[in-house]
Amino acid sequence: MVAKISTGKSIRGMLHYNENKITEGEAALIMASGFAGEIDQMNFNQKLNRFAHLQELKPDVKTNAVHISLNFHSSEQLKDELLQEIAAQYMERIGFADQPFLVYRHDDAAHLHLHIVTTNITAQGERIDLHDIGKKLSEPARKAIENEFKLVKAESRLFKAQSGIKPAHLEQAKYGRLPTKRAISNVITAVARDYKFTSLAEYNAVLKGFNVIALRGKEHTAMFEKKGLMYALLDEKGVPIGVPIKASSFYAKPTLRNLEKKFEQNALKRKPFKEDLRKRIDKVLSAYSSVTRSRFEQELKSQGIDVLFRENESGQVYGITFVDHHSKTIFNGSDLGKAYSAKAIIEQFGQLNRVIQKEKNQTEKLVNAGASQQKKGEVTQDANVQGSSTANLLEILLEKSQPEYFSGITRKKKKRKKRGQKSSQELTI
Repeated sequence: MVAKISTGKSIRGMLHYNENKITEGEAALIMASGFAGEIDQMNFNQKLNRFAHLQELKPDVKTNAVHISLNFHSSEQLKDELLQEIAAQYMERIGFADQPFLVYRHDDAAHLHLHIVTTNITAQGERIDLHDIGKKLSEPARKAIENEFKLVKAESRLFKAQSGIKPAHLEQAKYGRLPTKRAISNVITAVARDYKFTSLAEYNAVLKGFNVIALRGKEHTAMFEKKGLMYALLDEKGVPIGVPIKASSFYAKPTLRNLEKKFEQNALKRKPFKEDLRKRIDKVLSAYSSVTRSRFEQELKSQGIDVLFRENESGQVYGITFVDHHSKTIFNGSDLGKAYSAKAIIEQFGQLNRVIQKEKNQTEKLVNAGASQQKKGEVTQDANVQGSSTANLLEILLEKSQPEYFSGITRKKKKRKKRGQKSSQELTI
């Protein structure tokens, strides 16, 4: 489970967002704590007045609205009764058990999640301190609830890999009608709320992953000069289709001017995640002596990172963007460093995937085989030398056992024979 706490100055806006979801059939109010009477019979103003009454007790506090989301893994299908128990325990653990709050179940994303609306002004006119509430109270509460209800833990690899936003499916949208606007609204609201982007290009890098795009129009047009922005769905080829919808017509007001305010804030928010992203990219590249572009993209995607190559009309790559769904950050390659630019990354691509460890193992096998062969050769050579030495020794022994025919010969003096007698010669050995 992942818990997120956001604060604001408009309880009306928070309440309006959730009530609109009910109207669109994408949410349901499953719990109301601290409200008198039947909540199903209450209208929007009655719900709003319950919070407004408390806020009037401490008018000098401007940040008095609290919006909490509890997000569950996509594999978890929990019943409303269990969700009510989880919400009640969470609010008690963070010190909001006595505060009025509304719990909405949302079904507009790829995973089940709850939205809780409340205020931090008590019935006694006191302000509940929200400073560092996430670290001090929310995190311990989340971990305790995960263990008690056996939920998928936020730290697990299973949770980190998912983006949590449901893509806008073309077959479910009817162009020019409410379903189209609703599908786009779900995506842009979640992306603007959760992701840390610093430019319109980075914003679009995330949106495209969910079949949506933000359009400024061509340069020198009135729309471009006035910073107008429109949203459209994308087909399977990434081409905008249907009738674009003005940004100002969406309840969240995702206009370019409002987005530009986020650009500056997000530049600081994403800094702590920069080094971790570089390490994860390095880990993939260092595992190969040669890697194809498709394998590179596949390896990073398994870690929850989308890689987008920016190409011109001729198909030449001029930029690269990394969308990290784990930390909800977007970085251009050049922002990470020279080694992560499009040119530097492409230079490492090859026609085949060669894993360094496999090559190392093969090299070791060849070295071991060569050493073994060499040792075998040495043994054979030693045997030959030994055989040769034995043969030489045998020859020497045999030589010594042969008669020395010309050594030690004595010759007797010849005696004169009488005529007619044959001479004889004796050899004494």
